[in-house]
Amino acid sequence: MRASRLLSILLLLQTRGRMTARELADRLEVSVRTIYRDVESLHAAGVPLYGDAGPSGGYQLLEGYRTRLTGLTADEAESMFLAGLPGPAAELGLGSVVAAAQLKLKAALPLELRDRAERIQERFHLDAPGWYRERDELPFLPAVAEAVWNQRAIEVRYRRWAPPHLVNRRLEPYGLVVKAGRWYVVARSGEQVRTYRVWQIQELHPLDEGFERPAGFVLADYWLGYLREFEERLRQGQATVRLSPRGLERLGDMMTPGVVAAARESASAPDADGWVTATLPIEGAEHACSEFLRLGMDVEVLEPAGLRDLMRRHAAVLARLYGE
Repeated sequence: MRASRLLSILLLLQTRGRMTARELADRLEVSVRTIYRDVESLHAAGVPLYGDAGPSGGYQLLEGYRTRLTGLTADEAESMFLAGLPGPAAELGLGSVVAAAQLKLKAALPLELRDRAERIQERFHLDAPGWYRERDELPFLPAVAEAVWNQRAIEVRYRRWAPPHLVNRRLEPYGLVVKAGRWYVVARSGEQVRTYRVWQIQELHPLDEGFERPAGFVLADYWLGYLREFEERLRQGQATVRLSPRGLERLGDMMTPGVVAAARESASAPDADGWVTATLPIEGAEHACSEFLRLGMDVEVLEPAGLRDLMRRHAAVLARLYGE
């Protein structure tokens, strides 16, 4: 918080010129004494900041001094205004904070870069969640985020897919990840580091217990490894299928990237009607059947025989339903 406040003082003086200690205190919602201490810290850091006494006095920066934020290139400045996702920030209770930070950054930019940043905000909008589903209700997300930030353990009641469906867990949360609009917390439970979906937390109780993050733990590296392992666990079987041109195209909208990549790598040359034969990883017969049925007439399962028979039986039921 203090580092953020020091930066805010710099940006306010840079954009507004002279300001009194009272004006700075009111703007930053701190005491005048706190502003005095912050100004001393900026002096000690070598910032050319000086103040004048009297009714028309106040603090100001030495003429020509600019913070190093003005060293941003055009591409760097534009990327800063693409990086903030308003949805996830709002879910964390930081929507107004992100907006304020962008305003401060914009104030620190030279006029040309400021105009480019404003055009970015006018012309691009990032919407993280996928189609056809509502955003998760996340009453415990702020509490999880606070535990992550302060390195405090939490006790949760968690709903799992497999029985027993409700379990109690003591978690040491290392980090939060948002993927496709869904929030996950990476946490140690017992001797293992696992991934938990925040939406499935039914109860949460903060504990008065701290913990130490493992040396060398990098959240982004863990997440990439988790995704690879998840894909490997999920797809342990194979199916040989024929796909129409439209089926091959629709595959990208309906299957995971791993399945799509396998289809493209294994696809045979198109036959006279444009159909290709490909080998796809599958989780199991029932799950694969439900996925392939979504492709309708644009897929034919060749192997394994059990999956082909399951598709045939589903098709027979559909034929009876629509036979009249």
